[in-house]
Amino acid sequence: MDWLKTILDIFLHLDVYLGQLIRDFGPWIYAILFITIFLETGLVVTPFLPGDSLLFAAGTFAALGEMNVWGLFILLTSAAILGDTVNYWIGHRIGLRLFYSQNPFLRRLLKEEYLHKTQEFYAKYGGFAVVLGRFVPIVRTFVPFVAGLGTMDYGKFLYYNVMGAIAWVGLFLFLGYFFGNIPIIKENFHYAVMGIILVSVLPMAWEWWKARRAAARAEG
Repeated sequence: MDWLKTILDIFLHLDVYLGQLIRDFGPWIYAILFITIFLETGLVVTPFLPGDSLLFAAGTFAALGEMNVWGLFILLTSAAILGDTVNYWIGHRIGLRLFYSQNPFLRRLLKEEYLHKTQEFYAKYGGFAVVLGRFVPIVRTFVPFVAGLGTMDYGKFLYYNVMGAIAWVGLFLFLGYFFGNIPIIKENFHYAVMGIILVSVLPMAWEWWKARRAAARAEG
């Protein structure tokens, strides 16, 4: 389970890792960030990659002059739009085969409960689920995939995809840009990341609690 510890360490000390990447790769950091955001949203098998916290950290370094904030905004918004588009078409073309594959890796990663939860998300919010799903870790990876599996046509999906990408990248990137270098946040960056993750999963936790409560009442 060493890989889990490594991923957790990267999440909690993303400012340190990102700073090192900027020093090591210079302008190529833009390509690295683009690929990371694209993979996090574009491949249903990579929901574990940092999204919210990476955008926040990138914003803090942009505020220091290490990167151009508007260049990041355009680039990473494009990566998010492209990633969700690829994810949509994966779901549309081979989604069911992936979900019901007998491959052990896919069976561990693509659990049916994720599919059902995302379908419930769509049933409740309709097309706007594509926008809202951007702000919920793991769910945002499955939302475009399930859209491709279902009946949402690509034109409608693209509209909500663009809206969601602009809102998601803009929110976390500029939060980092304006607030990431405040001393108390900079000195406790891992707590800021934990706070971002907590806020991101609260809606999912709330829905889970309501579902459990409704089920308990039905049984009672």
